[in-house]
Amino acid sequence: MDQVDRKIIAALRENGRATYADLGRSVGLSASSVHERVGKLEAAGVITGYHAMVDPSTVGLGVTALVGIHPTDTATDEDVADALAALDEVESCYAVAGDEAFVVKVRVATVDDLERSLNRLRRIPGVGRTNTTVVLSTRFEGRPNNAGLEDGPNGNA
Repeated sequence: MDQVDRKIIAALRENGRATYADLGRSVGLSASSVHERVGKLEAAGVITGYHAMVDPSTVGLGVTALVGIHPTDTATDEDVADALAALDEVESCYAVAGDEAFVVKVRVATVDDLERSLNRLRRIPGVGRTNTTVVLSTRFEGRPNNAGLEDGPNGNA
């Protein structure tokens, strides 16, 4: 991946709907060259998809919580993660170091829905207990993290 690829990635993280012509203008290439590079980045697994960012509260998901999952001694991470992935309200799942095996981000409509969701989480085989932090407000989320994309992987051009 060269510097031009890094600039293309940064531009797509800012606007995933940018046309190849727009991307080409921003990096100094033709649209066809950008199209070819984007295809290679997709094929290599660097670009893994495109999605719409939606304000959760506008679709009725006004309650966000971060839930730490403490495993039992007999739990397997794979089984717990698979069960967590089956719950629609679990938006993100992070394997973490420390007492907790996972931290998940849960989005639901109401506090009552959060209580029901926590009850479902606690019934997953391998979940010993949970630790929940309710989010009061979100200062920012899902912003493009272009650290390292302007320079090489070690901060060098």
